[in-house]
This record gives sequence, C-alpha cells and structure tokens, in this order.
Amino acid sequence: MNEHPITPPPELIEEWWGDKPSGTSIARLATQSARWGADQELEACCEWLEQQVPARDWLAMQLRAARTASPSLKEQALEALGRFSANSHTTAHQMQNDFDLFRRALQSLDD
Repeated sequence: MNEHPITPPPELIEEWWGDKPSGTSIARLATQSARWGADQELEACCEWLEQQVPARDWLAMQLRAARTASPSLKEQALEALGRFSANSHTTAHQMQNDFDLFRRALQSLDD
C-alpha cells in the first residue's frame, strides 16, 4: 500500500489512543492526527524554504509562527482534564498549573 507521506506511523496512533481517557471521541483523535499531519507538512515546507533561500532562516521562522496555532483555552482545559483522568501529574506544580487552567477556562464562560 502506498501511504501518504504525512500518514502518522502506527505506533504514534497507538500512543494517541492509549493516552486518551475512556470515552474519548474519534473526532478528537482525528483532530490530533490532522494537526500532526499539518505540523509535518509545515516542517517540510520550512526545510524546503531554508534550502531555497540560503541565510534566510528567519523566513522559515516567520512561516512557522504564522501557521502554528496555539490551542484554545477549551482545548488546553480538555487536555488538562485528560491528565487528571489518567492521574499523570508527576509534580504538585503540574497539578497547580492545571487547576489554574481550569480556573481561567471557567472564568471565561458567561454566567
């Protein structure tokens, strides 16, 4: 079978599936996969740009910055919830950061 160059490797898909709390939707896994693929394509484009325009690494850096979206507050809070569900915090500091994230997400909601 001829796979597309940005198809996630099977072990990465298994890792994503194993990292998710039960009840995780296929849509969330598909979104994670699509983001991974987009990141792979962005890196390939940046590498190409760096090769075509020597000594202009700043162009690739600007392209990365323009095309890399930060996760929304909602997405960050859902990821934090996954860490709590998986009991994956290794320090109190990590747990406090996730509690702060929950507080910001709740404060952003309308009453």
